[in-house]
This record gives sequence, structure tokens and C-alpha cells, in this order.
Amino acid sequence: MATSANRFVHRPNAIDRLGRTVVYAGELLRHPVYTRFLHWMVGIFFFLALLSGFGIYLPWIFRFFTPLFGGGAMTRFLHPWFGLAFVFFFALQTINWLGVMRWTAADSRWMKRIKSYVANEEAVEPKDVGFFNAGQKMQFWEIVCGSIAFVITGVIMWFPEIFGRILVAISYVVHDISALIMLFGIFFHIYLSTFGEPGTIQAMTRGTVSEAWAWTHHPAWYQEVTGRDPYEAIDEARKQMDVRERESGPDSDRLSSL
Repeated sequence: MATSANRFVHRPNAIDRLGRTVVYAGELLRHPVYTRFLHWMVGIFFFLALLSGFGIYLPWIFRFFTPLFGGGAMTRFLHPWFGLAFVFFFALQTINWLGVMRWTAADSRWMKRIKSYVANEEAVEPKDVGFFNAGQKMQFWEIVCGSIAFVITGVIMWFPEIFGRILVAISYVVHDISALIMLFGIFFHIYLSTFGEPGTIQAMTRGTVSEAWAWTHHPAWYQEVTGRDPYEAIDEARKQMDVRERESGPDSDRLSSL
């Protein structure tokens, strides 16, 4: 249990008073309550729209989804509202993140080494990687474009008698392709936030990350919020680890011999 000496409660504005973010010693605030709320609303309504959409458009494969929503007719009724809720909450997140999602020269440099990132060849990100890296920004803007496509094609399919058969047919194709692209990106996002980069999901559950996570994945952001050089912090942590290993070495040997 943490004491008042090694934690503080982050409450920056009225919206964040819906909950609280406790930051412990050795941690940094990553996402306040409002950001986390929008993130989970986006995720929930995306998968509700996805599952209901599968039940409607591919019933011969996914017919077991429609009973979850009250049957075929209710599924067809709810699907566009799930989609609108997804777009609404993501629009709020877009406004929330617009400043940190702008493309920079550092992002262009990051893209040149994307193969080494995917292959996990480097333990630490380049020193100029800020709050989000270029890959995260690309996924963000892909979802922005996908959301716009969802709204336009969704409205056309919602009112086919107004727009005509050709536009409706094109909308089905664009709508489905957009959903599949977004689904692939979200699955990749889930992988990175869990197994790919351990400790990441804590940012969207508790709102905090460890300092080690910050200097590993977002060194420029770490330096911005702490004022410390991330590589110096890494060297210091390694030295402390070496000292602890030397101090615990003999004891560990004795214990293993018992």
C-alpha cells in the first residue's frame, strides 16, 4: 500500500473528477481519466458495431452474433447507432489528441527505421520519439479517415431509397474495406499494448506508466516531463541493477545450496 509520501492524486479539471489517477513513486502520468474514458468508449462501440455488422452482412458465418443483440431486426436497428457512437467518441478523442498527433520531422525519421521496430531489433526508441511515435500517429489518422468513410457510406446505406442502387453498392464495398483495415490496426494495437510492449496497457487502465517504460518507448516525452536525459536515466538504472546483483549474489548462492 502506498503512503502519502510516494503518491499523489491527479485531478486536473472537472471532467477528470469522474475518477482519479494515482501516480506512485517511479511512475509518470500518461493518460488522465477523460482520455481513458474516451479510449474505452471508442473500443467498446467499435466492437459492438463490428460484431453486429458481421451478424448482418455475413449471417451464414456469424449468425450466432445476432441473438446477442436481440435478433436480426434489432441487430440491424442497433448497428448504425453503435457506429455513430464510435465516431462520436473518437471525434472527441481526436480533439483531445490533435496537438500530439501532428506529424513532425522526428516521425519521418522514425518511418525510415520501421523494419527494425517491427523486428524489435532495438531495445530503446530513438531519443526524439515523443508522446506518440509515427506508427501510433499513422494508426490514429487511419481511424480518422476510416471514421469519415463510415459516416458517409453508413448514411448512404441507411437511406438507400435516397441515394440509389449504385451508390449503395459502392458504399458497401468501401464500408467493409474500411472496417477490415481498422480491425487489423486495432488487433495490432492490442498486441503491442499487451504482449508486444509489456506495461503499456497500464496507461489506459490506471493512467500511469513506469519511468522505465517511458524512457524505453518515448524518450523525448520522458525528458519533457522529468527534465532528465533518458539515456542518462537508463545508465543510472543499469548501474543500480549491477550494484543490487553484486550485493545479492553471495546470498543467492547460499540460498541455492540449501
